[in-house]
Amino acid sequence: MRKSNPDAHATPTIQVIERMFALIDVLASREEAMSLKQISEQTGLHPSTTHRILNDLASGRFVDRPEAGSYRLGMRLLELGNLVKGRLNVRDAALEPMRELHKLIQQPVNLSVRQGDEIVYIERTYSERSGMQVVRAIGGRAPLHLTSVGKLFLAADDLVRVRAYATRTGLPGHTRNSITQLPVLERELVKTRQLGVSVDNEELETGVRCMAAGIYDDQGKLVAGLSISAPADRLDDSWQPKLKSTASHISAALGNHEAKR
Repeated sequence: MRKSNPDAHATPTIQVIERMFALIDVLASREEAMSLKQISEQTGLHPSTTHRILNDLASGRFVDRPEAGSYRLGMRLLELGNLVKGRLNVRDAALEPMRELHKLIQQPVNLSVRQGDEIVYIERTYSERSGMQVVRAIGGRAPLHLTSVGKLFLAADDLVRVRAYATRTGLPGHTRNSITQLPVLERELVKTRQLGVSVDNEELETGVRCMAAGIYDDQGKLVAGLSISAPADRLDDSWQPKLKSTASHISAALGNHEAKR
């Protein structure tokens, strides 16, 4: 009886991926758009194969078609590149200041970024002595309106974008304290803008409260949020200056001149 080769089915997929990378490399070598013929010749791929893969890449916005028969790299690659760059730079700049802040307050300190209508936790410093179970692991996600960091990002949006977010998501709630009405959320965002700090009052998880301050890049854009999580009866308002100072220190490391003042 003939044994099946486990690699036999994987080979075509690997081949397609290799061809896709080859096409992207060729497009990256030229600033201007290229014709199908040029791309096919430089990669050594048959025009029909080149056309098929380019169309698949175009559907995912990895390739643009400025006009019929011509191709160039798409904006999706720029978006992904900036997202990775921002996360790596923020994490590198934030890790040591986060550890120092944790030493001072002995409660979990979280670093989060926005991705669409959610925040994503990308780093956390904590110890077992904090007395709080860590529910949201690194890589975990949560709705913007239910988190302190998420509110920072919503507060940075204009009214039209905030209302569009509310319409898209329906503002679902997780606890009895969750903000599920747009007027209430809008008032909360006004306070966030005024104070420069946002809070989560057991809105995501019962028994857990958070406070957050923003981290800004060299262009003054909000790129991440630094938050402190604690059992509801232990979150101390006196931590706010320490939190804001740490966030400003990280912003300065990213080249934000306002944070240095």
